[in-house]
Amino acid sequence: MLRTGSPRSLFWLAAALWALACAPPVSAQFWNSTTSSAAATAVHVQGSVSLLRDSYLWAVNAGDRIVPQQIIVTGPDGYAVFRVADGSTFEVFPNSRVTFRANSGNWRDLVDVWLGRIRVQIQKFGGAPNPNRVHTPTAVISVRGTVFDVSVDAEDETTHIVVEEGEVAVEHRLMPRDGDPKILRAGEELVVYRNSPLSAMRRLDRGRVLQFMADVVWQILVRTPRLPGGGGGAPGGVPAPPPPTGGGLPGDTGATPPPPPPPPPPPPPGN
Repeated sequence: MLRTGSPRSLFWLAAALWALACAPPVSAQFWNSTTSSAAATAVHVQGSVSLLRDSYLWAVNAGDRIVPQQIIVTGPDGYAVFRVADGSTFEVFPNSRVTFRANSGNWRDLVDVWLGRIRVQIQKFGGAPNPNRVHTPTAVISVRGTVFDVSVDAEDETTHIVVEEGEVAVEHRLMPRDGDPKILRAGEELVVYRNSPLSAMRRLDRGRVLQFMADVVWQILVRTPRLPGGGGGAPGGVPAPPPPTGGGLPGDTGATPPPPPPPPPPPPPGN
């Protein structure tokens, strides 16, 4: 004989199944921020490259995994290349501070650049667009598959965008939209000021392109460590140093101080 549960147990079983069916799906933000496909991998590190956590700098080394909402800081000699799951990369140049996927609920928000300079290369999926966005304090840059540079001035948060390949769409982050976004194509640049509408695009002439590319090479090769071994950032758990003050290069102590004056001559012998 087939036995069935009591009416009370059947009621609770039905209630549990109903609650499970009606439960909302797991938050995309939580899922995105904990899966490896949302992370980035440091594929190349030179000089001082660190993660900022609780006011401490933790060294980044090649092969390390960077998860969403982590802040990347480079020193005067720091340079790193990070790759995400779809093969896209972003390079962080010296004296920069960026947040990787600050909006962890949306994978398309790739990087927030607070100061310094990055270079982004977005891969396409079999020739199809691959939407990503880069944020700065003054601009939102939407890309579909391209190579471009973004730099942010530390003094006034001015954003400078230069497109090497493909095209990007730029909007002002702080001012109301005035028509469609500006579309920048290969060889064009745009400067976004904090309190001004989007400026006119400028076409780079050949000399400017060569100067720009030479500057990229200089950033990578000249401002990297010259000591044997190189690589790596600040030791783990090192407090974040205060920003440099005054002029001169980091570590510059000025000219050698003059020698002290000779001691005074002894008093004449008494009579």
